[in-house]
Amino acid sequence: MGFLNKWTGTKVPDRCVPPKPVAEVHAALLALNSPDVPYSVREGQRGEKADVVAECHIGRVGVRLKTSMRLVPEKHEVRVLHERWENRSAGDASGQYGRGHAPAVYPQRETVTGPGGRKQRVEVFRFDTREMTDPLEDTVLRAGWTWRGVFRL
Repeated sequence: MGFLNKWTGTKVPDRCVPPKPVAEVHAALLALNSPDVPYSVREGQRGEKADVVAECHIGRVGVRLKTSMRLVPEKHEVRVLHERWENRSAGDASGQYGRGHAPAVYPQRETVTGPGGRKQRVEVFRFDTREMTDPLEDTVLRAGWTWRGVFRL
């Protein structure tokens, strides 16, 4: 796998995994929807240029993620566009927008009084973007399809 594939987050399935039909891949991605996960998976809407879209809003750390997926049956690949919006700073600072493969961890910390009366910062919440992208990616690879990161659908 070349540098560009590593940079975009492209992954290929094992050679021994035969590609499944597009309908099965589509259904398997939508089946990831569950009340137990921090994201939702839905059909792409008109104008989104995507077949399947996964979204995640973590208000606690000010992050919104969107992964748009277009299924390309003739190549047995899913073209993936990752987008993220961050609004983690206080005051009038505007949010940041990013596009492309960029796994990140968003911790939330608080200052507490520890044993002996000393103040210390402890992590009270953590969100890793791979909590959303890994199940999507694993589903595609298990179906024998390529997970291809792109910067435009």
